[in-house]
Amino acid sequence: MKNMNWKKTGTVAGAVLMVLACVAVAYASGEAGGHEAGIPRAKWMDLLYRTTNFAGLAFILVFFLKKPFADGLSSRREGIKDQLEALESRKAEAEQMYKEAEAKLARLDDEVNAIITEAVKQGEAEKAKIITDAERNAGDIKRQAEMAVAHELALAKTRLKGEIAEQAVLLAEELVKKNIQPADQSRMVELSLDKVGGIQ
Repeated sequence: MKNMNWKKTGTVAGAVLMVLACVAVAYASGEAGGHEAGIPRAKWMDLLYRTTNFAGLAFILVFFLKKPFADGLSSRREGIKDQLEALESRKAEAEQMYKEAEAKLARLDDEVNAIITEAVKQGEAEKAKIITDAERNAGDIKRQAEMAVAHELALAKTRLKGEIAEQAVLLAEELVKKNIQPADQSRMVELSLDKVGGIQ
């Protein structure tokens, strides 16, 4: 790095010397022809003074401002490089997120179809369960109805037997009252007394 600085400084110094040499050659050619043929000596001296002044100022500016200016450019270059790297990184992240979003969208169709299939399957299972429960409940209701009918039928038979028995007793009583003779009556009393006596 130091060699390069000396090289640059040498190049600048060589350029200044070339300018001075050109001025000297021009001055010498002016003197050879006299005052009428060339530019007056005062003007050449003024040009030499201005050129030297400019070269010195340029050398001083390059010498003292080269490092801050180079550092500024270097930091600017590093900043731009960092920004580019950050942008590249963000671009890669965005591309990754885009790919993930595309994959999610592709999987979303599959997930929707799977959810619909699962819902249909659950619906069919619920339908079968409802039908099974309804058939079982219908069987329970039918058995309960049959039991209720059988119970009512048994009650009706019992009532009917009771009514028939009552009617039979009433009819038998009437028949006995109509058909019993006094001799039959005394014979029944004796039979009843014999039974009571036999019990004792």
